[in-house]
Amino acid sequence: MATQRKHLVKDFNPYITCYICKGYLIKPTTVTECLHTFCKTCIVQHFEDSNDCPRCGNQVHETNPLEMLDNTLEEIIFKLVPGLREQELQRELEFWKKNKPQENGQDEVSKVDKSKADEEGDENQDDKDYHRSDPQIAICLDCLRNHGQSGDNVVKGLMKKFIRCSTRVTVGTIKKFLSLKLKLPSSYELDVLCNGEIMGKDHTMEFIYMTRWRLRGENSYPMVLQYRPRIDFG
Repeated sequence: MATQRKHLVKDFNPYITCYICKGYLIKPTTVTECLHTFCKTCIVQHFEDSNDCPRCGNQVHETNPLEMLDNTLEEIIFKLVPGLREQELQRELEFWKKNKPQENGQDEVSKVDKSKADEEGDENQDDKDYHRSDPQIAICLDCLRNHGQSGDNVVKGLMKKFIRCSTRVTVGTIKKFLSLKLKLPSSYELDVLCNGEIMGKDHTMEFIYMTRWRLRGENSYPMVLQYRPRIDFG
């Protein structure tokens, strides 16, 4: 009876490595137009300069790469490559620790993660604890005032505008946090902006930092997000 050949990790390399950096896929992100997959950071940086897939050259419509994350593939890679998950977590922790702002007289830091926990109320306790152990990012929430704009008398500045939260927190959660702190009606809608650009509700703080804040060399810490009454351009 023929013995079954044992597969080695290198046998799967064509399926679990990034075409751009040649390393193992970290937060694998798939381009929906052609189904090619890359590291999230690699493809996000590529899309800053080009809308073409770096592998096949197909044009990619403007979109949010974080909406195409392949969590299943990520888990498979972590199981195939011993120690990769731990190495990546340590790398993230060191990155955010290195880039955290100096606490020099800033307002007391508030917490947003409670809003995220409420939003994810159906998750089990282990998942919530995992979010608490995520890399943290400091943010300044600044009220963008536009005199004469409808709603200016409702939307005020926060007493404590500096917050610290998980890098996985989304703009949608930030909006809920603002609505709670400002005691806004449930039907009231806000825009959240970074560098003058309106951010989508599914954008995470990490995505905004990497693609809208960090790439502007003159920007310092903490990352500044502005909010205002929603403007309907329709």
